[in-house]
Amino acid sequence: MIDLDFLERLIRTVDESGIDSIEIERGGTRIRVAKSPTGTVMAGPPQGSYYAAPPSAPAPSPGGVTEAASADSAPLPEAAPKLREITSPMVGTFYRSPNPEAPPYVEVGSSVGKGDTLCIIEAMKLMNELEAEVEGVIAEICVENGDPVEYGQVLFRLEAS
Repeated sequence: MIDLDFLERLIRTVDESGIDSIEIERGGTRIRVAKSPTGTVMAGPPQGSYYAAPPSAPAPSPGGVTEAASADSAPLPEAAPKLREITSPMVGTFYRSPNPEAPPYVEVGSSVGKGDTLCIIEAMKLMNELEAEVEGVIAEICVENGDPVEYGQVLFRLEAS
């Protein structure tokens, strides 16, 4: 049997926090409380995962012709480097360094190797290190230190080597 006071406190805690959902198991009963409705429970990716976003299609021009399809567009002299997006594996708070006095893990232009720590995502008072899955150079940092981040939000753009 579920304690209704416990359930009400859990709902209130989720409602007042920055998290979108929580799932717990207590006494053989599983409870999921979520702010946004979903038809299915989606398991998030493992911590520290690296995901490359699919390539986006060129934006259509006002005439409805995309840049790639336009016969009048001049070819680029050299292909632009491929940037890979590193996204947040969870909802939390983004921190660039292990503590306020420490230097950031990475800066724009920093070379990173596989397994290097890029940042920390704090979720429910737990500090989760996000590690690089590939070698490359940080091309862009998309989030400010201390900002809340959502699952799947782009944190870094990395020029893979």
